[in-house]
Amino acid sequence: MEFVIKISQFLLSLSLLIVLHELGHFIPAKLFKTKVEKFYLFFDIKYSLFKKKIGETVYGIGWLPLGGYVKIAGMIDESMDKEQMAKPPEPWEFRSKPAWQRLIIMLGGVTVNFILAYVIYVFLSLAYGDTDFKAESLKDGYWIENELLQELGFQTGDQILMVNDVKVSAFSDIKKNIITAESFLIERDGKEQTIELPTDFLGQLSSRKARSLFMLRIPFMVGQVDEASPNKDADLKEGDIITKINDEPLRYFDELKGILEQYKGQTVTTEVLRGDETITKELKVSDDGTFGIYPADHKERAAELGYFEITQRDYSFFESWGAGAVKFKETVVSYWDQLAVIFSPETGAYKGVGGFKAIYDIFPGTWNWPGFWSLTAFLSIMLAVLNLLPIPALDGGHVMFLLYEMISGRKPSDRFMEIAQMVGFFILIALVLFANGNDIFKAIFN
Repeated sequence: MEFVIKISQFLLSLSLLIVLHELGHFIPAKLFKTKVEKFYLFFDIKYSLFKKKIGETVYGIGWLPLGGYVKIAGMIDESMDKEQMAKPPEPWEFRSKPAWQRLIIMLGGVTVNFILAYVIYVFLSLAYGDTDFKAESLKDGYWIENELLQELGFQTGDQILMVNDVKVSAFSDIKKNIITAESFLIERDGKEQTIELPTDFLGQLSSRKARSLFMLRIPFMVGQVDEASPNKDADLKEGDIITKINDEPLRYFDELKGILEQYKGQTVTTEVLRGDETITKELKVSDDGTFGIYPADHKERAAELGYFEITQRDYSFFESWGAGAVKFKETVVSYWDQLAVIFSPETGAYKGVGGFKAIYDIFPGTWNWPGFWSLTAFLSIMLAVLNLLPIPALDGGHVMFLLYEMISGRKPSDRFMEIAQMVGFFILIALVLFANGNDIFKAIFN
């Protein structure tokens, strides 16, 4: 069921982004009376799952879900239709239109992607507001399970005071600044100290199996009891919180492993908080030192018990437009920062580049509309920014040549454009193979 939910979200988000991106090219092309021969969701190599001609345009769905396209007459694109380009230009062809019209057509896709992301952020702000965790309320610091962070000197219980020169006022501040992080100011046992990150921190992180960084410390709240668990008949309920094991207090879930290590294969007496009532349960510890219980993550309940303070800010209809703009700007800047470190070999961040498997993995295994739309907004920005890269075969490559034409007054020859398109196509193939090769490598060796 988890696979079905994840793949459904992945395909729905991808389809929405592709259709709207291609509409961004299609609509201005039609407005400027340019013939659009095909409008496709996914690629139709050899055959289509569906196609129907309406007017002069064939609309269809391909079988290869790696993107989509509109085929505009008289344009040198991935179709490499040399036969059409060899004929005299027709008034309804792309190449016959003024440069400014061609520029608008080429920028239409990324413009729609940027607008879509902004609108999503606006309505997310209106519908759900902003939820965060106040940093000063995390009295016992963060849970540090990542081995790389531990090797760099971080420990569970550390308070994060600053990332670079940015004060950490809320939990989200860490995530926002981790891409460009060079140093952390932490507090441990009442003393402040600085931990410097290596230049290739992101590269090392991408090479590790565990990607979790700084996590909230939460109680051991029962989620689901495994069918193979020795405690499947212990009458535990979802939301129960185990607070004591053999008179040893258990405040945080991250303390559980250390406590159970000493009770392998034994039965222990536990205190369980159920609602406002404390009850006693005899639980069995497996030979591996576990209870066989999956924890729940109900942060509102943890906040009620004083583990941290959740901040909630709601927005009116008009305020949501400003809040959406802030989220949009932060995401665009953050993604440019990511590209900058990826293209800096010394950071090793290129090792973390992923393909379609990586995108699939970021969708949760349970359906969550706020999460789905937030991820879709991010992917829309990612698609727009990547398409703006000045690589022939991408929108940015076409824009680069159009700007050259508008400034110099000279149009690149069709032969030059054909060669540039082929070079760009091979660059894109190489990038796709590299990204998806990274996915395969991680799946096998991590």
